Amino acid sequence: QVQLVESGGGLVQPGGSLRLSCAASGFTFRLSVMRWYRQAPGKERELVASISSGGTSKNYADSVKGRFTISRDNAKNTASLQMNSLKPEDTAVYYCNADVLNLKEYWGQGTQVTVSS
Repeated sequence: QVQLVESGGGLVQPGGSLRLSCAASGFTFRLSVMRWYRQAPGKERELVASISSGGTSKNYADSVKGRFTISRDNAKNTASLQMNSLKPEDTAVYYCNADVLNLKEYWGQGTQVTVSS
């Protein structure tokens, strides 16, 4: 069955770094656009970053540009989000999303990121 499993969340101080990983299985990963979303308490889910199927095109929300980097490894069926210079406003549950040729969409269960001193 399809699985997207996020890992790497946790508690970090402002200015710190975390690396989120998303392990995919059960679908053709190399054909999918991968995205990271986040949802803070009381707020709507927002798109943080996306990466094309081949990894050549990347897009970021203005709020994370220059601090976050999305990547993927199609040989290992994984996507990652490197988060640097974290701020308290980055606190949220982060979700991995796979869009397979605009035909099917899959979600992970989410991983909590808390930025606090």
